[in-house]
Amino acid sequence: MTEKEKAEFIMKKLDELYPDPPVPLYHTNLFTFLIAVLLSARSTDKVVNKVTPELFALADNPYDMARLSTEQIREIIKPVGLSPQKAKAIKELSKILIEKYDGKVPDTLEELTGLPGVGRKTANVILAQGFHKPAFPVDTHIHRLMHRWGLSTGKSVMRTERDAMRIFPKDKWAKLHLQMIYYGREYSPARHFDLNKDIITRTIWEKEGKL
Repeated sequence: MTEKEKAEFIMKKLDELYPDPPVPLYHTNLFTFLIAVLLSARSTDKVVNKVTPELFALADNPYDMARLSTEQIREIIKPVGLSPQKAKAIKELSKILIEKYDGKVPDTLEELTGLPGVGRKTANVILAQGFHKPAFPVDTHIHRLMHRWGLSTGKSVMRTERDAMRIFPKDKWAKLHLQMIYYGREYSPARHFDLNKDIITRTIWEKEGKL
């Protein structure tokens, strides 16, 4: 299969399985979305979604969040991985949003990655899902799938991101990001990988003579 054939086949199958994929993280606005995505790094959406309703009930904007102590934030987000560092980042991030951005979440990669605790993937998620700007966030699921499907070398997340942006149409990036996450979790996990369940990988491998 050519890259174009693979891309068309993948998009068709993912549209069949996930025609309207929801954002899996609980949030009420752009600020809470940023905090939820920050918390999801090295954690699961399920764990994050358990702690954020309590946190956002206390503070759903940077002004209220900045008033909380780091200890208060940490106590709530304790089940999430790296909670001490994340609590500190959330507190500092909130202060910067107030001082530098008038309490608003910025909408450029450079400004977002300049915030404490916000890496490239987190920033790209905010751009794609929050601001509907062209970005292709690459998490572990997408990194794995792109490698399994022979669309990237899998050597680095940055390489995978560049390959995904080159191969798939720009207007599909945000939706594909969500579709691929759901597909990776449900049909093509890192552990207990079952090729019989993973129709996309199996079809690609069959057509390329790998099976």
